[in-house]
Amino acid sequence: MRVIPLASESLGVRSLATFVEASGLKILIDPGVALGPKRYGLPPAKVELETLQQMRRKLQGYAKRADVVTISHYHYDHHTPFFEGLYESSSEEYAREIYAGKFLFIKHPRENINFSQRKRAWAFLKNAEPIAKKIEFADGRAFDLGGVKLEFSPAVPHGSEGSKLGFVVMVLIDDGSKRVIHASDIQLLNRKAVEWIIAKNPDLLITGGPPTYLGKRAEGSWETGIKNLNEIIRETNAEIILDHHIVRDKRYPEFFDELEKKPKTFAGYLKVEDRPLEAYRRELHKREKGEETELPFSPEEKP
Repeated sequence: MRVIPLASESLGVRSLATFVEASGLKILIDPGVALGPKRYGLPPAKVELETLQQMRRKLQGYAKRADVVTISHYHYDHHTPFFEGLYESSSEEYAREIYAGKFLFIKHPRENINFSQRKRAWAFLKNAEPIAKKIEFADGRAFDLGGVKLEFSPAVPHGSEGSKLGFVVMVLIDDGSKRVIHASDIQLLNRKAVEWIIAKNPDLLITGGPPTYLGKRAEGSWETGIKNLNEIIRETNAEIILDHHIVRDKRYPEFFDELEKKPKTFAGYLKVEDRPLEAYRRELHKREKGEETELPFSPEEKP
């Protein structure tokens, strides 16, 4: 099995897009990239906009190779919508290239879903159904695709229990030699997700950490995330790839240091430099104005 992280906060955009090759089957997970429209009261810096376009092209290239596309939920950093939006991986032509002729396994568009995502799911299905090879609602189901097993979790909260952000589904890919779980926006904050991961005992877990960058709105999430991920590490001994929300917080290396097994970001897994652009948006805007400012990475490096 070959696992290729495609886009994430450590690579300069909001995403957890991943490509997996298993026994000849090519799977694209959560094909969306986006930028935070406001951070520190600022719009994206120029280098963020450039990186977004680079990541869109990268995602497009891998989508052409994919047989299967999975979607954990309908936020724009996890799926590509069929409309032109602000700082989002969208436009009808681009979306068609992602989904046309693919076998789609998607979060149920009507069950265990909040109002905003239900609207997005309706718009997505309206456009995807005529061009997809087949669409399956994946929640809590398992599929055998020529010896490669795709098993989806039941819908679990997007973050903490009772989250107003809705629900997501996780996916287990098992080719008989390796078990990989892509656990999208669970944020390591709810027991249902943690228990499902431990029960499935993956060799590799790809997940997003808690949204500690939100400050008081995420109070307690740091401690809960550490506790839950350490439990997963002890119970499964899985290799951990950790990225997404936690990397929007400049303190994410400290979070990693508190874990019993140090994870890798997407960038670290690819053996390139972390470029958490959003976390350093203030500094990037200062650089654009010609002001001197220190950054722990090279903003000019191509992802």
